[in-house]
Amino acid sequence: MRPLPSSTAGIATATYGSAETAAAPRTVELTSVAAQTAAIDELIALAHRRIRVFDQDLSQTGWNLPARIDRLGAFLRGARGRRFDVIVHDTHYLESACPRLLRLLRGYSSAMTIYRTGTEAKLATDSLLIVDDRHHLRRFHFQQRRATMGIDQPEQTQSLATRFDEIWATGEPGINATVLGL
Repeated sequence: MRPLPSSTAGIATATYGSAETAAAPRTVELTSVAAQTAAIDELIALAHRRIRVFDQDLSQTGWNLPARIDRLGAFLRGARGRRFDVIVHDTHYLESACPRLLRLLRGYSSAMTIYRTGTEAKLATDSLLIVDDRHHLRRFHFQQRRATMGIDQPEQTQSLATRFDEIWATGEPGINATVLGL
């Protein structure tokens, strides 16, 4: 259901018809990596079905922080059918500096995938976080600090979800949940 906007003493509030949507619709400009890191945590807290991430290598916004891993683990434990899909250009950072995220992958390999972009998507320079096809964070270029977060913005999020799907379609296995060897 769409929220029903109302106003009290100049403060915008929203009434929701379901517990699934818990935040007032808004778009926020973010101008620092710290603001993006906080926004990612806010978006993860809103997730009910699916989290999709595209990034250069996940090195800049706290993807291996203990609190973030706890939030992602709680999300994945929450209900059957939940998905956490990641696609990056380069997996080296994940393999060398993200033991918590890799442990999460091992524990939830049926609900989590980490891909590496294929040749066709190597020129993509933005970063995306798509949550439940309703909420998003888009960093316009991985070398810049400017980003936009949309909460309960399904129309805006749809075009970014389509972009993510195009990038995902080029993907190849990046990191496996198990290490096979002799």
